[in-house]
Amino acid sequence: VQLQASGGGLVQAGGSLRLSCAASGRSFSNYYMGWFRQAPGKERESVAHISSSGIVTYYADSVKGRFTISRDNAKNTVYLLMNSLKPEDTAVYSCAARLRGSGLWSDWGQGTQVTVSS
Repeated sequence: VQLQASGGGLVQAGGSLRLSCAASGRSFSNYYMGWFRQAPGKERESVAHISSSGIVTYYADSVKGRFTISRDNAKNTVYLLMNSLKPEDTAVYSCAARLRGSGLWSDWGQGTQVTVSS
């Protein structure tokens, strides 16, 4: 599956952004989707994941209560709504897909930059 992330930008601390990841190719509803981020000089980290049906979600502790992952299988799109943004959320955010039943994040989109100013 091919992935295209968008929605990044510059926002002040306390603000909000919504990232989108549009998928094309094989059946989107068969894929578990995730958002990851990488800040300069740091390793990539998981931010949020969502099951193929959208019922099960996972959040990193650092974003729990502030970020919401969702998906629209009819539109082949996964979203990440980010509220109460902090400067430490500044990073390149990427979306990824994992085939249902697989443990491998096999498909990755290009990143979108999120910068939060203090």
